[in-house]
Amino acid sequence: MYLVAVLGNLLIILAIISDSHLHTPMYFFLSNLSLADIGFISTTVPKMIVDIPLQSKVISYKGCLIQMSLFLIFGCMDDMLLTVMAYDRFVAICHPLQYHVIMNPRLCVFLVMVSLCFSLLESLLHNLIALHFTFFEDVNISNFFCEPSQLLHLICFDNFTKNIVTYLVGVIYGFLPLLGIFFSYYKIVSSILRIPSSSGKHKAFSTCGSHLSVVCLFYGTAIGIYLTSSMSHSPKKMSAAQVMYTVVIPMLNPFIYSLRNKDMKHALRRLQSRAM
Repeated sequence: MYLVAVLGNLLIILAIISDSHLHTPMYFFLSNLSLADIGFISTTVPKMIVDIPLQSKVISYKGCLIQMSLFLIFGCMDDMLLTVMAYDRFVAICHPLQYHVIMNPRLCVFLVMVSLCFSLLESLLHNLIALHFTFFEDVNISNFFCEPSQLLHLICFDNFTKNIVTYLVGVIYGFLPLLGIFFSYYKIVSSILRIPSSSGKHKAFSTCGSHLSVVCLFYGTAIGIYLTSSMSHSPKKMSAAQVMYTVVIPMLNPFIYSLRNKDMKHALRRLQSRAM
């Protein structure tokens, strides 16, 4: 699953770079999303692959902080980029004549850099809290990696502080991006319904299908993990949900974007013909 995820996302990046037809804002954001997915799955899975045959269940304090930091950076990048891609689809469908003026290369790079800054900010926030508590020795984490919310639970004895951090991060990195995506798709659906021809409606909807599928998968799993952790304290159920979130989603994203996208299919065929 790890190899499929990494190779699939690398193929998407190579196809976009090698095909001039895909040098558009939408595919620029998609290549960054694929890069973030590679980083996201590489943060947790390689150590797990090494630990399983060695029967090792130990991670150092520094290693735990590094893993948590990278997990937050790449996970938040996924979150932010999905929101940016929703805005890109909003501009493409609601303002098609101004699309290339609005979504110019400078703005595209700026949006990716803002996403990265927000990701680094979230990681920094968790690290500043964790660094106040340097006594981590023989601490058990009921997961296969250093999951941020579980670490926060271990280091915050004050429930008020823990709740403030949890709700603040949830609003900034969960509620607001999701609100932006909902607003973008509300405008998109309103614009599509005004298109007179059915073929025009189908074409407009098809450009959003892949992104909408990934959004539903990403946020649906995230909400599922939150509900599982709230209603059940079973480590096995939590670990199963985390595997879905950290391994399955990065693996499925390349399939969703390649199988549902004609331009991407053509680009992959051209890349294959060049390789052969």
